[in-house]
Amino acid sequence: MLPRLLRRVLLICPMAASLSLAQSGTRLLAIDTSSALSIRSADTLGISSPLPGAKASDHSKSPWIAVGLSAGVPGLGQIYNHTYWKLPLIWGLGGYWIYEWVHLNDNYKDFRSQYSNSITPANKAGDPLLLTLRDFYRDERDKFAWYLGALYLLNLVDAYVGASLYDFDVSPDLTTDGRIVPRVTASIHLSF
Repeated sequence: MLPRLLRRVLLICPMAASLSLAQSGTRLLAIDTSSALSIRSADTLGISSPLPGAKASDHSKSPWIAVGLSAGVPGLGQIYNHTYWKLPLIWGLGGYWIYEWVHLNDNYKDFRSQYSNSITPANKAGDPLLLTLRDFYRDERDKFAWYLGALYLLNLVDAYVGASLYDFDVSPDLTTDGRIVPRVTASIHLSF
């Protein structure tokens, strides 16, 4: 009874926490930047943009802080990068895969002990069906461990890329004078 309850709690808690964090807005990691702005205004080194009209952003994120946060608690780097919609994905998949890993590990242990008990002096090979089931649950358990490892690494890479591209401008205004210029050419060739 207790392992089932523990599995349900492991599955539900990350989802509930991710939804509450996603709804909390940007107030979760508010940082006072007033002292940093006063230091920047007193700085004598100016940064010039190679493109006229381009603005330097004051809101940059450190990729290594994002990676460090995500390494400690998966999803915390995404909170740092303000990509809250990724939390239910990371915590939901992680919670589900942990739940499945625990379930498959319990089945593996059960069939391992049954197979060990089926080995007798008269039957030294044991029950082949129990051996097959033991190996199946071990392989499935290991597959979910690989899934969890891949999710963890993907979480770290996403935090790094999200912080690196935090200031990336994705607006449609790509010209230097502020106009969107379509590049469409048409030609008609008539031959008689």
